[in-house]
Amino acid sequence: MRHLLEVDDLTTDELWRVLHLAADPAPPRVLEGKGMALVFEKPSTRTRNSMEMAVFQLGGHPVYIQAAEVGLDARESVEDVTRTLASYHACVGARTFAHATVERMAAEDLVPGVNMLSDAAHPLQALADVLTLLQEFSGPDAAEWPTTASEGLAGRSMAYVGDGNNVFRSLALAAGMLGAEVRFAGPNGYRLPDADRDRLAAAGVSITETDLAAEAVAGVDAVYTDVWTSMGQEEESARRLVDFEAFRVDEALMAAAGPQAVFLHCLPAHRGEEVTDGVVDGPASRVWPQAANRMHAARGLLAWLLGEGFPEGGEAP
Repeated sequence: MRHLLEVDDLTTDELWRVLHLAADPAPPRVLEGKGMALVFEKPSTRTRNSMEMAVFQLGGHPVYIQAAEVGLDARESVEDVTRTLASYHACVGARTFAHATVERMAAEDLVPGVNMLSDAAHPLQALADVLTLLQEFSGPDAAEWPTTASEGLAGRSMAYVGDGNNVFRSLALAAGMLGAEVRFAGPNGYRLPDADRDRLAAAGVSITETDLAAEAVAGVDAVYTDVWTSMGQEEESARRLVDFEAFRVDEALMAAAGPQAVFLHCLPAHRGEEVTDGVVDGPASRVWPQAANRMHAARGLLAWLLGEGFPEGGEAP
């Protein structure tokens, strides 16, 4: 049984195949007549809408489940909830606080599981991000893309400015696996832990870190940022506003990157904090194609996971 809890659960060639399926407007309808459970401990505009539409486009029926309806480890254990949902659905997705929750779901190994976000990883966002970069630099049609995965983003560079969080870890994996140069600029105390660096290295990905945002973005093809305070970190907000002050993506920082650079953000954006209106709404911004690609990336992942990625290349029952 295959699951997608983090980008490197895929090989580089499998990642490449998922992205091709994401670019295919008519992928195989692997969920025809089947359901997918979508469990949300954290609410989300993009994740809910993109996943529901992806399931629908693959012929399936999505079921949105709020945290209170299942009561993970309160009303029922994570394992019992997973066993119940697997009795009805061909796939289970979860958007959770603790990464251990999606690991426990996948450990049941009953149906494929998808991490729709956890405190450690955001693989579906990363798939949408690299899909956006491929379309930007190689073209909207996958037939225009490089021939092999290792050439996918080779010669391209990306700078992530801000918090070394779950979004950055998954993004670094996906972009690095496709050959991109990955840079990071953020304050001390907000960088990836050694365990994450080791995981990146195991996937053949290295990152360049700096204390200076302007140094990180110089000459890059893409500048990326995320909110400074994520859900569950609200009590840290005041301190984070101070700590990240020098890492705001504004028009001056984009100018330091150069006229070739595009801007990406996973959204929602806290306008005036990590990014200015002039950048989000400016000519370099690709945040809306990026948001649209959440649906296409999810569709590609599910088409692969429930089709070619299923044991012996079959389909989920």
